[in-house]
Amino acid sequence: MSKTKERTPDTAANGVPPQGRAAGPVAPPRVSARRRRPGMIALSLALIAAGGAGVAVLMLQVGHRTQVVTVVRDVQVGQVLTEQDLGRASISLDPAVKAVKANELRSVVGKRAAVELKPGSLLTPSQVTKDSLVKPGEQLVPIGLKPEQVPATELVPGQKVQLVHVPAQGETAKDSGTPPESIAGRVVKASKAAPGTGIVVVDIATSANDGPTVASWVSSSTLRLVLDAQDGS
Repeated sequence: MSKTKERTPDTAANGVPPQGRAAGPVAPPRVSARRRRPGMIALSLALIAAGGAGVAVLMLQVGHRTQVVTVVRDVQVGQVLTEQDLGRASISLDPAVKAVKANELRSVVGKRAAVELKPGSLLTPSQVTKDSLVKPGEQLVPIGLKPEQVPATELVPGQKVQLVHVPAQGETAKDSGTPPESIAGRVVKASKAAPGTGIVVVDIATSANDGPTVASWVSSSTLRLVLDAQDGS
């Protein structure tokens, strides 16, 4: 009995699949749709809005300008301010800077300069005063200080000082146990050091009774200026 080889339905005798047989449909790959997260969308929108608001606020701050009072010419200490001494300018002003606003210009006209004012500078409330720098019952005495006698601390109007009487050159104190005589005073103005000599002239306000004594010490070169502590009387 002879054995016969069985043919598979999908294979012809020559090993070639039968013609006309269509392949089965291929299923496309499954793509899962991303699930939207409302919370993340809301957070993104909030960040965008906050960023836009921050930029807007910054632009407003940069663009905000304030009308302020400026100094247009030199004004000496104690000089009465006039409208011709002052001007107006529009600037971007830091809140920490206490400048006189332009609408307050008339309120400072007629007051005195408490410090020396230079053209191009802003005017601040502390730079003006309604009081005379030399009060009733006081006298103004100019004192010339050599470079070695000028304090390293800047002399400013209102600074309280002691005017000390020292022995003249070649003399000695009569009683070394007695403290030197001194008179209280107040700085009204201090000049710049003179070219060549370096001498600084300081206007000192003192009582009318002590003015002549101070002047005699100055003329005999027996006066020294000593600064009081800031909270001294």
